[in-house]
Amino acid sequence: MSDYKTTWGQKIGYGIGAVGLDLSYGLFYSYLSYYLSSVLGIKEAFLLLLTPLARIWDGVNDPIMGTIVDNTKTKMGKYRPWILIGAISNAVVLSLLFTSFGMSGTKLYIYIAVMYVLWGMTNTTADIPYWSMVPSFTNDPKDRNMIATVARTFSGLGQGLITVLTPIVLPMLSSGMTTADGYSASGFSKWAVICGICLVLFSFICVLSTKERNVVYNKEKFSFKQMFKVIAKNDQLVVFMIFAMISNAGWYLTSGTAVYYFTDVLGKSTAQSLFSTIGAVGSVLGLLVIPILSKKLSNRKIYQISLIMAIFGYVLMFIFGPVLKITIALDLSYIIASIGIGSMFVAQTVFLADIVDYGEYKTGNRNESITFSMKGFLQKMAYTIQTIFLFGGLGIMNYNSQITTGNINEATKNAIGIICFGVPPVLILISLIVFSTKFKLHGELRQKVHDYISEKRIDNQNQ
Repeated sequence: MSDYKTTWGQKIGYGIGAVGLDLSYGLFYSYLSYYLSSVLGIKEAFLLLLTPLARIWDGVNDPIMGTIVDNTKTKMGKYRPWILIGAISNAVVLSLLFTSFGMSGTKLYIYIAVMYVLWGMTNTTADIPYWSMVPSFTNDPKDRNMIATVARTFSGLGQGLITVLTPIVLPMLSSGMTTADGYSASGFSKWAVICGICLVLFSFICVLSTKERNVVYNKEKFSFKQMFKVIAKNDQLVVFMIFAMISNAGWYLTSGTAVYYFTDVLGKSTAQSLFSTIGAVGSVLGLLVIPILSKKLSNRKIYQISLIMAIFGYVLMFIFGPVLKITIALDLSYIIASIGIGSMFVAQTVFLADIVDYGEYKTGNRNESITFSMKGFLQKMAYTIQTIFLFGGLGIMNYNSQITTGNINEATKNAIGIICFGVPPVLILISLIVFSTKFKLHGELRQKVHDYISEKRIDNQNQ
């Protein structure tokens, strides 16, 4: 079988689906913490307990969903039905998660816990089949890089829209009791409904624009034994999980803590829009790194360069932010870090596609969805690391009582600055070390895997 290539219409149609997914994803990961702690007054200790418990369930639920997708065979295909099911259900849960219906006390805590877990489950239902389609589009390495780049571009657009528009839109939608910067429970609820509608709309566009080609359907029935065997036998998947989780946690710390930094430390919530816009520009530039540099450098070298650039940008942000408090220099430094982060996310998607091929090379079985389910799981684990740093730090500084009185002391402001800009470069540096020493799927091994997959497809076609 030749390495067929996708059309630009297919690439763009596929990418549009990522916008909707990341509107939900961005609202959850960038603003849920602030909504729960500062708007609803949920205690930090509860959130510190809820997040790890939810991740334990995700550790089982995500691979199960991946296995279900791997064993799906319908007239619409293997992936697209689940994208629609997941998008619709996630949109409903997102709206409910950001709507408290005036509840308080124990009832509110139980409600938030249930909706929190359901959001993770419904997000998984859409996210796993969406990203699992990448290897099925093409076997051509360069075209696969381009598909991943387009998807990550639109994904970044979705998250960019959330971080840029939320500080502007929330005060416009808010009514009733608001925070000092005009945020209210009603505003978050209306904004979540709007994002949910867009999620469903963009998912329909994605499904109608794409076509599943040369899909491998698994005939094996689901079992926990098989699920864990797939993960355990793919050593490069395990390594990927570790280095990607650590680096992603660094970026999530910034995206999740920025609202605290600009609202509570600087007292300028709308300044976050400019910060996020500048970051979005850097992310777009970062998405161009792989297609340009891949002509001369390997994905391994590009990834290392991306992480180094992110570390350098973060060091500058820490100096110009918490240390010197020069906001414009902080914003400009974010461009450098965002270029590295944007390129990092594209490379991770490409690595996962290669890891799927590697799993088939080692075991003879192809398990796209189980492998790609690890992407969603590692993102949630990265969010757990973010939660531990964020709410652990806020809990130690007694943030909840300070926000109630409206007086954030200097020690708490300094802690927020360190969490937002000081911890991330340390985590990314650790990730770089793990990647450089343990990830072996490059060079000769990667070429062997590609040749094996291509020859196997030719043999299957000739049978």
